[in-house]
Amino acid sequence: MQVASIGTLIEDIFIILIIYYVIKFLMKLFLPLMARKVVEKANEQFQQQYQQNTNTHSQNKQEDKPKETKNVGEYIDYEEVE
Repeated sequence: MQVASIGTLIEDIFIILIIYYVIKFLMKLFLPLMARKVVEKANEQFQQQYQQNTNTHSQNKQEDKPKETKNVGEYIDYEEVE
């Protein structure tokens, strides 16, 4: 059975701190790049959907025929009798 010594404990804590700060530093470098990439991809998808929407909308407008207006008679303005 091995006995843990104070030197080994301090060495382990030091290694954990080094790993923590290395990961923290790498996240500061790469997280903004990854976020920018995600935003650009979402923007591209939004533009694609918008273009598809406008294309189908303009095609629907061309297919619609203008509706005929019906003549239902003349308008009569009634007045109240007191």
